[in-house]
Amino acid sequence: MQDHLSKGEIAKDAVQSGAEATAGAVGKVAGIVTGAVRDVATAVGGLATDLSRSAMPRGGPRATTATSTDPGGSVEGAGGRGGRRTSCTGAGRRGV
Repeated sequence: MQDHLSKGEIAKDAVQSGAEATAGAVGKVAGIVTGAVRDVATAVGGLATDLSRSAMPRGGPRATTATSTDPGGSVEGAGGRGGRRTSCTGAGRRGV
């Protein structure tokens, strides 16, 4: 018994093989791109960490609280009335 493949069956098999090869190649490229993006993100994160460390004083970050006196005589930011912290520019004071 002889098997005969029609031209349509041969064409279908060729298209199927081409699609499978293309899908495999696209998958490999996607894996390469994903790895590259991950490596870039890691490098940028490391750079950001290094830059933030070099910008900090040697003793590490310090919590600073500026104090100001309102017209009523209480000291804000140091446990006085209201207890709000204020910036060095005075923004955030009551009555301003």
